[in-house]
Amino acid sequence: MNAKPFDLGIMVGRFQTFHSGHEYMIDKASAVCKRVGIFIGSSQESGTLKNPFTYEARKKMLKKVFGNQIEIYPLPDIGVGNNSKWGEYVLENVRRRFGKSPDLLISGKEERRIDWFDSAAGVSVAELYVPKKIDMSATRMRGFFIEDDRASWQKYTPAPLWDEYDAMRAAVLAAKDNLFTSSI
Repeated sequence: MNAKPFDLGIMVGRFQTFHSGHEYMIDKASAVCKRVGIFIGSSQESGTLKNPFTYEARKKMLKKVFGNQIEIYPLPDIGVGNNSKWGEYVLENVRRRFGKSPDLLISGKEERRIDWFDSAAGVSVAELYVPKKIDMSATRMRGFFIEDDRASWQKYTPAPLWDEYDAMRAAVLAAKDNLFTSSI
């Protein structure tokens, strides 16, 4: 029997757009967690340069790659930034969806997440920092759409999403001049 050391692992990300670096992190989470919850941040945002895709479109991308291997939920911004108040909000959402606190937070090594759960009384959440083995960002990925560089985009995109290029590019092009965002 190949038991996994954690019951519930969570990731929080905007996935604007989903790329191979995200896929790598979710694969690592799935390797050590029985259940993986993905919380799509800034879920209320869409149609802007920074956030072109709707929550539903981002959820569809994740489902196309991972199917039922992960559970996906919206996580709207609350305007407090990356701090312990945000961490409490994340925990509240995890508990509401799963009925318990997470055992593991999976993220890239980002200093801003260190104090998310500091003020949460009685909560112990292990953290898995996944090294950035794939040098890519969602901002660069959106640039590939604007430049119509399908080859570069495909290089960093899981194959199940390749047939979505035209629709995704159209969403990015429609949003590229809208610089407004209410997300932090």
